[in-house]
Amino acid sequence: MNITVFEDLDKLYRKAADTFVDLAKESIHKNNRFVVALSGGSSPKAIFTLLATAEYAEKIEWNKVYFFWVDERWVPLDHEKSNARMTFETLLNRVPVSRDHIFPMYKDGVLPEDYAGAYEMQIRKILGNEGVFDFILLGMGDDGHTASLFPGENVLDEKEKWVSAYYLKSQDMFRITLTAPLINKAENILVVAFGESKKHALNEVLNGAYNPALYPMQLINQKEGFQFFTDEKAKG
Repeated sequence: MNITVFEDLDKLYRKAADTFVDLAKESIHKNNRFVVALSGGSSPKAIFTLLATAEYAEKIEWNKVYFFWVDERWVPLDHEKSNARMTFETLLNRVPVSRDHIFPMYKDGVLPEDYAGAYEMQIRKILGNEGVFDFILLGMGDDGHTASLFPGENVLDEKEKWVSAYYLKSQDMFRITLTAPLINKAENILVVAFGESKKHALNEVLNGAYNPALYPMQLINQKEGFQFFTDEKAKG
C-alpha cells in the first residue's frame, strides 16, 4: 500500500489539499475537467476548509470541477448529518463552482433505492459507461468500513450496480453509497484515516487476512493512483 504517515495532522491536511490541487490541474489540462467524489466527516471538513482559502482556491479552475459524493445518510440536504451540507458550508458556497456541476446524493420525495438508480444515471451522463472518476476521497471508520460499505452488509457483494441504497439497522437509517466496483475504477483514490481509534482496523486492513466482509476497506484496490494518509497513532 502507498501509505504516508504524518506526525502532524495539519501537514496531513495540507498534503491532501495539495494532492487535490495537483490532480485538478493535471486532469483539467488533460481532459478540460476534473470529476470527483467526496466523503463526509471531520477529516474531509478540514481539507475542504483549506481548499476554500485563497491560498488554494485561486489555483483551481472551479468551473471545470464536477462534484459527486461517495456516500450519504438519507437525510435532507439541510440536515446536520448531511455530508452535502457540510461540503457546501466549508467549500462549495465559498468557491465559484457551477451549480449544474454539483450532484448531491439526496432528493426529496424519492425512495432511496430509486434514487440510487437515478444517481448512477447522473454519473453515467458525465463519465459515460466507463465510469472513471478522476479522484475519489475516502475515509475509514473504526470498524474498517469505507463509504457506506459496512461490515456484514449485502452491499459488499455488489458486482453490477454503481450506486446502492439500503437500510442500515445499526444506525436506524437508510444509506446511499457508491459501490466497490465503481470506486475501484477511479484514476486516483486518497484514503484519509488517523487516530488511535483506527489502529486495530488499519492493522487488519494492512496485515490481516483478506476478509472484506469484516474489514470492507480491503475491497478497495491498492493500485497505481491509490494513496493512504494516516498518522503515527493509527499506524503504530
